Amino acid sequence: MSVKVVRSDCFVNTNCNHCGGNAVKIRQRGKSRNGHELAPLNARNNRTAGPGVTIVVSPSPQGGGSHRNSIVTGAVDATEDRAAWSNKMQFFLSIIGYSVGLGNIWRFPYLCQQNGGGAFLIPFAVMLILEGIPLFLIELGMGQKMRLGSLGVWNTIHPWLGGIGIASCIVTFFVALYYNVIITWCFYYLFNSVQSPLPWSYCPEVNGTIVAECAKSSETAYFWYRTTLDAAPNIDDNGGLKWWIVILLLFAWIIVFFIVMKGIQSSGKVVYFTSMFPYVVLTIFFIKGLTLKGASAGLIHMYTPKVEKLLQPTVWLDAATQVFYSFGLAFGSLIAFGSYNPPKNNCVRDVILVSVANAFTAIYASVVIFSILGFKAMANVDKCVNMNKEILVHLGMLSDMNATTEQYEAAYKNVSNATFHSSGMEVCSLEEQLDQAAEGTGLAFIVFTQAIVELPGAPFWAVIFFLMLLALGLGSQIGILEGMLCTIFDIDIFKRIPKQYVTGVVCVTCFFVGLIFCTGAGEYWLRLFDSFAGTIGLVLVALLETLAVMYVYGHKKFTQDIEDMTGYRPGLYWQITWRFLGPLLMTVILISSLLFMVINKPEYHAWNADEGKTVKEPYPDWVMVIAGLMITVGVLPMPVVFILRRCQCLKLDLDIHQGAIRRIDTTVSTKEMMGDVDLDEYHDLPQDGSDDFNDEDDEDDDPPAPVPTKKLGGKSFHMQVMDD
Repeated sequence: MSVKVVRSDCFVNTNCNHCGGNAVKIRQRGKSRNGHELAPLNARNNRTAGPGVTIVVSPSPQGGGSHRNSIVTGAVDATEDRAAWSNKMQFFLSIIGYSVGLGNIWRFPYLCQQNGGGAFLIPFAVMLILEGIPLFLIELGMGQKMRLGSLGVWNTIHPWLGGIGIASCIVTFFVALYYNVIITWCFYYLFNSVQSPLPWSYCPEVNGTIVAECAKSSETAYFWYRTTLDAAPNIDDNGGLKWWIVILLLFAWIIVFFIVMKGIQSSGKVVYFTSMFPYVVLTIFFIKGLTLKGASAGLIHMYTPKVEKLLQPTVWLDAATQVFYSFGLAFGSLIAFGSYNPPKNNCVRDVILVSVANAFTAIYASVVIFSILGFKAMANVDKCVNMNKEILVHLGMLSDMNATTEQYEAAYKNVSNATFHSSGMEVCSLEEQLDQAAEGTGLAFIVFTQAIVELPGAPFWAVIFFLMLLALGLGSQIGILEGMLCTIFDIDIFKRIPKQYVTGVVCVTCFFVGLIFCTGAGEYWLRLFDSFAGTIGLVLVALLETLAVMYVYGHKKFTQDIEDMTGYRPGLYWQITWRFLGPLLMTVILISSLLFMVINKPEYHAWNADEGKTVKEPYPDWVMVIAGLMITVGVLPMPVVFILRRCQCLKLDLDIHQGAIRRIDTTVSTKEMMGDVDLDEYHDLPQDGSDDFNDEDDEDDDPPAPVPTKKLGGKSFHMQVMDD
């Protein structure tokens, strides 16, 4: 049995009783309402046929006219035009390129060094199993099941949760702004690598005198802070735009635009390079590193376990935080990637493979980094020893520079403290050199570049190193933008605009906003965004995502979805981590992050040209206000959308129609018809919330009963109940 709605030139929509019931309610006889007025539209994701209502719009017999407004009944697949991966390898490489990013290269080795060496692998593995893998499957599985982007997924689970998708999109926008600046810096170093000697291997001279700033710091630090950034003394003094950074930022956004302008049809081809090339470079560095003097010392220093560190709560917190960010959770990108998969794809296997690849890459990169840093430390120790030998020869305590190590050590021990300090001798300790920890830009652009200078054929190693960083950065940026753009295209008003145009507007907007990072204070602003824009918001989004799937969508339903798609039913491990441990760990991360911000006044490292080093400076109050606004803007959509839809404030909610139709059992074929209706034109409908059909059951042998013609907002229509 189906219901046929025939009318002249308008659609029939539904609305909830909280708004006065100003719409026609149509439901199958003998079929109860689907719970709450804003209950999820489960029929949308149920591929099996079931009882429902099919609405057909056609011209009214009274009104005549053509049949151009007719909509044919039938189950229409709302995702039939959904983009899809060309093959399984393209999907796997895309998600590897997104998840394996710069953090695996310049963050994980630092955490290992600071948090117990090899012992840090224990909390890292525990957090990977309890937090990373379960949350990874939630996002990938929901995307594959719903075949929608982040905004569509949370709207479908419950319209009140639509703010999660918007918040995720805003936070992703903030991260995309500064992530492309890092790619810009990589371009600058890459273009400066094609010369010999490398420009950061020596200090510039003015009238035959070495620049004092470089002499007080180092060649690599001077090239980074003065030549590349032309760093301002503090964040208050931005120093103006640096034209070379502006040009390269524009160049970076142009490249990113051409990669993502057609979605996965264009970016899917690039991931073969961005995902595989870093492993090639890491392997080349790995082979080279094992042959270098001091490599073994670096590896021993890194992986020697300091088990006592495991008793410190901060070590476990660092492990949980690293796992969370290394997977790229809560950006909406994993949901988008999953939505391009076929419905029967084994997403559980994908999650396990990507998780193993992610952890392997982090450990593999750490081995490579510390073998090279061990070589650099040994080279610095050798330079220190040679300098001390020159002083000892000058003091007459050593015969010549060719003295053996035993002779040098004997002479060194005989130096008095007064002579040691007055002569300018230094302590040459390999352990102290290895303890000089660095992360982020400091590791990539200062410490590692110094190690590259010491390698034979330095320009070659510099080129492939920065090509690797570019590949890692672009792979992650592709995923970040794909998650944001997929969310944007879930909004109806953007679906009618070609993707190239919307992508172009997004990239142009990001470029102009990103000019703040092209000033002399650009690195200070980047660290501010990295510390505030992409932390609290992402953790809160991930927490609410987990709670929404487990306790609103339902853990039993999600478990059944996974089984339907993969043939594997998630067991006790998944249930415990999804429902309890995952939310608990994210709550701990969220609370500890907030407490850390409150207890410790946020600081940044400003470059002091007079001393040739960075000094800690507190952020000014006006900058902290901006930081607070970024956090607020990132999380505000969640309560705002909840309030708008809970109170049914139609005038302020552009996407309310999608939520309004969820109160009645219906078929997918009605979704598009109901989605764009202006409810205001139906102001003349009855306000009592009464049904238009009698709920009494009809006899099967009764003929179809005609329904009288009614007035709908001044427009006539008539209904007819027909047997299928």
